[in-house]
Amino acid sequence: MANSNAPSPSVSTDNQTDHTDEQRVIDEITLLLKAEKDAITNKEIILALIGRLEAENDVVQNDILRNALEMIVRVTPDDL
Repeated sequence: MANSNAPSPSVSTDNQTDHTDEQRVIDEITLLLKAEKDAITNKEIILALIGRLEAENDVVQNDILRNALEMIVRVTPDDL
C-alpha cells in the first residue's frame, strides 16, 4: 500500500462467503485514510479497524468489523 497510485485494498476470498459488508468497511476506512495522506499501509487499516472494534457496541457491526480485520490480516505479510 505504499504506492500512492495503488488501488484500495480489495480482498478476494477463495470461499463462496459474501463479504460485501466487510469490503464496504475496508473501502470506507481506506477512503478516510487517503483523505489524510496519499499513501496508506495495511497496518494503518488494521489500526483503524481495531479502533472501530473497540468503540462499537452493536454485535452485528462488531462481527463485520472483526471479519474485515481478519480479511486484511490474512493478506498482510508478516514483518520479519
